[in-house]
Amino acid sequence: MPHETIRTSRIEARIAPDALAIVKRAAELEGRSVSDFVVSAAQAAARRTIEETSLIRLSSEDQRHFVELLLNPPPLSPALVRAKDAHAQLFGS
Repeated sequence: MPHETIRTSRIEARIAPDALAIVKRAAELEGRSVSDFVVSAAQAAARRTIEETSLIRLSSEDQRHFVELLLNPPPLSPALVRAKDAHAQLFGS
């Protein structure tokens, strides 16, 4: 028994006639309805956007600097030492 998605939500968008023609043509080429094509394209774009904002991209130089700081961290600042002590008093070591 195939899994069928229950569609209960609706979105609307205004689109220029030339843009709609392109979307219709692309949907036809894939053998899909315009609605299915637009929903699929929007989901793919949304996933890409979420993925891209979840990644941190560093140059080679920044990567080396990051690893160096992990391997040889600088001494704690006085404020961080106080915060660490306060945390230990409240929650234990």
